[in-house]
Amino acid sequence: MADESGGESATLETTPTWAVATVCFILIAVSILIEHGLHLLAKYLGKKRRKYLLQALNKIKSDLMLLGFISLLLTVLEKSIASICIPEGAAESFLPCKSLTSDEEDESKCQEQGKASLMSRLAVQQLQMLIFFLAFFHVLSSFLTFSLATAKMKRWEHWEAETRTLEYQFSNDPRRFQFIHQTSFGKRHLKFWSERRLLRLPVNFLRQFFGSVYKVDYLTLRHGFITAHFAEGSNFDFQKYLKRAFEKDFEVVVGMRLWIWIFSVLFIFFNAYVFHNYAWLPFIPFLMLLVVGTKLQSIITKMCLDSSDKSHVIRGALLVRPSDHFFWFDRPKLLLHLMHLISFQNSFQLAFFTWSWYKFGLRSCFHRETEDIVIRLAMGVVIPILCGYVTLPLYALVTQMGTSMGNSVFPERVVGGLKRWHAKARRNLARRNRNLALRSLDASVDASVESSPSFATLDASPSLDIDYYQSDDGAEPVERSYEDNAAGKRPDQHQKLGSFEGFELNRV
Repeated sequence: MADESGGESATLETTPTWAVATVCFILIAVSILIEHGLHLLAKYLGKKRRKYLLQALNKIKSDLMLLGFISLLLTVLEKSIASICIPEGAAESFLPCKSLTSDEEDESKCQEQGKASLMSRLAVQQLQMLIFFLAFFHVLSSFLTFSLATAKMKRWEHWEAETRTLEYQFSNDPRRFQFIHQTSFGKRHLKFWSERRLLRLPVNFLRQFFGSVYKVDYLTLRHGFITAHFAEGSNFDFQKYLKRAFEKDFEVVVGMRLWIWIFSVLFIFFNAYVFHNYAWLPFIPFLMLLVVGTKLQSIITKMCLDSSDKSHVIRGALLVRPSDHFFWFDRPKLLLHLMHLISFQNSFQLAFFTWSWYKFGLRSCFHRETEDIVIRLAMGVVIPILCGYVTLPLYALVTQMGTSMGNSVFPERVVGGLKRWHAKARRNLARRNRNLALRSLDASVDASVESSPSFATLDASPSLDIDYYQSDDGAEPVERSYEDNAAGKRPDQHQKLGSFEGFELNRV
């Protein structure tokens, strides 16, 4: 029977079977539709040869499966977690809401000991709901970030097409000499503030909000990349390469790694009211994103200063030299891991805000003040837009100016062809070595034949052992099979000499 609370604690024993069947049918139908949609998307990406996006999709599916497994573990261990008893003093420390007790009574086992549960069963159920919101916002934020970055990088196709015009080739004529500060790239970066670090940082900080990637920066970095890694006069499509490189890096951004989970656990811990987290925690991903954007803009300026220090006069287009020393700790990929952390933490904060709103209402202890609500919503919207439309495209361009060149420089068809060629070459090399071994064996057998009155041969057939023997009249050797041996024909002249790598050597 249902209890006074409206039947919320009713079990399956008192629930109509049609109700259970209806809920199961709806859940199964929704799950199948989602799975079928992901399958169609994977099939489309495979048809379009978007290997890196397909890998990113598989990464998202793997992360969702991990979150589902965590939720399943919480369901199975719900009673066991609630039965873990801790002192009441520990249970009242680091509460997210000040002077607020749980509406659910502790387990009788802990009450008898004068203690409290580590987590009540209701709290475990609410944590499961938080995991669901985290999975949803992780996928939504990843899709939004990728869409904005792709839209921004699509504008670069016009700049790439311009490099094939006669006007561009004339303006970058290698026979033309000019001062660096007279070039468009020099005019943009060689200013009075560029030599002063304290002035350079604020300028680069503000530049990420105005265009982010300028045409002159794109063309100059493109020229430096092609000159460093390709032959002179190459018609390499730099924009398509950036697109492939970004898709490959996006797989890292959408993934969940151990150190990301560690920061997520710290985020949950710092939601205690004693830390006043609403005043500083939502700003951490935003500030990190601004630092990364400022660093990327500073790298472009430093490359210009580096070229200017080497020579004030250039021939043709201004040449910047790719190098890892422009990046923090000589690791360009470090910026990508920072953006990974930024993206996931923002998704976590959006999930936490939506979950607390859904479970406890907008004016709960998690956000008592109006300023708290405004800050969390503003950061949750601004960060994915700034990351996708400004910082990620800038990263995709600037990070290519490291010392080494990524394997995404080749189209996927070429990469597949190279892998097949490599596998075929290895098979041919193995076959060649095997043939050389057989020839060496034949030579040794011939030498033994010349020095012995007997006649030794190599049996190279694993299914049919063909022996050779000399006839009594001195005629040419004739074949003799296992059937002849079984029939008793000249068994005394058949003697096995040994084996070598699966081949038998027989004496007659």
